Amino acid sequence: MELTESKDLGSLADEPLIEQYRTGQKEAFAVLVNRYRQELFHYLARLLGGSAAADDVFQDTFLQVHLSIDRFDTQRRFRPWLFTIATNKARDHLRRNRRQDAVSLSVQVGQDQRQSYVDLMEADVPIPFQDAQNNESRQLVRQTVASLPDPLREVLLLSYFHQFSYKEVAQMLDIPLGTVKSRLHTAVGTFAKQWKARFDSEN
Repeated sequence: MELTESKDLGSLADEPLIEQYRTGQKEAFAVLVNRYRQELFHYLARLLGGSAAADDVFQDTFLQVHLSIDRFDTQRRFRPWLFTIATNKARDHLRRNRRQDAVSLSVQVGQDQRQSYVDLMEADVPIPFQDAQNNESRQLVRQTVASLPDPLREVLLLSYFHQFSYKEVAQMLDIPLGTVKSRLHTAVGTFAKQWKARFDSEN
C-alpha cells in the first residue's frame, strides 16, 4: 500500500522516504528537506561563515539530491551522502567567492587511536562547544570556528558538531583516514589556541 499521508511519511526513515519519492510521492522529498533543514543549515552556516551563503548552498544541495536521487543506493545511509553533497557545494561556493589559502597540514599525530581528539586539547583551555550558554559565548565559538582554514573547519564540524565517524568523514571528503585524524588534530589544536586568545581578550 502506498503512503500518501504526510504524517505517515514522517514516521519513515530516510532511505524508505527516498524509495517513496521515487515512486511518485512528492511529499516524501519535502519531509526530507524539513527533517534536515536545521542541522544542515547550521552546518553550512558554520562552514561558509554566513546565513545568506548557507541558504543558497542548502537549496543547491537539495536540488542536487533531487537530480541524483535515482543513483542513490538505499542500502546505504542517506545522511552521509547528503552532507557529502553539501560539503562539495560549499567548496564550490568558496572557490567562486575567494581564493583558497594554502594550508599546511604536515603535523605529527600521536599513535594512540583510542584517545579522543578532545583529549588532545590543552587541559587549561575551556571546551566551549557544549557549555556556551549565552549569546556572547556562542558568538565567540562561531567566530573561532569561522577563522579556521576550510579543510580544518570541515573535519571539525563533521566529526564534532555532527558526530560522523572518522571513516564516514574520510569517505565524505574523499581523503585517507589518516588525513582525517591529522586534520582533526590540527583543527582542535588551532581552535584551542584561537579560542584561548579570544576568551582571554574578552575577560
